[in-house]
Amino acid sequence: MKTFAAAITLAFAIQASPLRAQSITPETSTTPETSETSLTAEAAVSTGVSTEEKISAAAVQLRAFGDVNAGIRYFTEAAWATRSDDDSDAFGAAYPYTNRFQVIEAYGERLFQPRHAIVGVRAGRYRTPFGISSGSDHAYTGFLRAPLIRYDGYFALSNNFLEHGAAVVAGVPRLTLEASVGRPADVGSAIRRPGVDTVIRIQSFAGPLIAGVSRMQTSPYLPESLAPGKSVFTGIDVRWMHEGIQLRGEWITGRPFDGATTRGWYADAIVHRVAMGPVTAVARIERLAYDAHDDFDVFTRQTIGARIRILDALSVQLNVLHQTGELAEEYGAAALDVGITYSLRHAFHHD
Repeated sequence: MKTFAAAITLAFAIQASPLRAQSITPETSTTPETSETSLTAEAAVSTGVSTEEKISAAAVQLRAFGDVNAGIRYFTEAAWATRSDDDSDAFGAAYPYTNRFQVIEAYGERLFQPRHAIVGVRAGRYRTPFGISSGSDHAYTGFLRAPLIRYDGYFALSNNFLEHGAAVVAGVPRLTLEASVGRPADVGSAIRRPGVDTVIRIQSFAGPLIAGVSRMQTSPYLPESLAPGKSVFTGIDVRWMHEGIQLRGEWITGRPFDGATTRGWYADAIVHRVAMGPVTAVARIERLAYDAHDDFDVFTRQTIGARIRILDALSVQLNVLHQTGELAEEYGAAALDVGITYSLRHAFHHD
């Protein structure tokens, strides 16, 4: 049952990764049997530069998470970030660069074990649970940019989409169903109009393979005069992890508003074998196509890079990108991104 509970927790806030030892994101293996009160605090300071229009950036993230009595787990995160050019996706893997201190997530969650099933409940402010969506999935893994299908302004999803609401996940071995209802609480430049958001996600796993299907209905982030109707997307995500190798990807299709369609995908490889020491290698290929009346755009990008742990608290990330379409016309066909992160963690425990 403990293994199954951990699997449901994985479905609820999927953060499992062969790179966990290199992430400062909290582990989420708490089960309802947990009764110890705990608090862990983290701080991360980052800076970076890119050859793309000579962009520079700086950011700070603060987190506090832990457990309270009755098996309730909490998580809070706040961030500040600024960038010399707002019209770029450089360094925007999981946080907005708006030169404002903002609360990113603040929620509580609880797992229950009725008979041979598991039910999890989360409430508060949390990332929209569509596909591969947690902060740790996209930050500190070695990639310095979000996938094209997950960045503000590309008429698709955004890693800066947040919900004020509640989510329930229920499952039996190897199959879980998650449902979320909320209102937009976005940060960044793609702020959805007020309304009710719904997300349904089904996930299954077999050994090292995890696969999911998600569907979301929400409000567009453009004014109604430019983007009438609802935004509706369907996605498929797949992850495979084995002996320090993670292969993952997402494919989405849908409409950002009435009269427009967006389709896109990305595929990642993240490799950290024992023989590689402090180095994690990453690679990504991706494509995004947007069609609205007479406006049809196709973007492609390829990324290779590495995350290098210099010290326990200090790491460097390097990405080399090649891109085509309007991205190349506006920003150039190639770019080098370099980021440095210094992080600290301290755990407090109280029985």
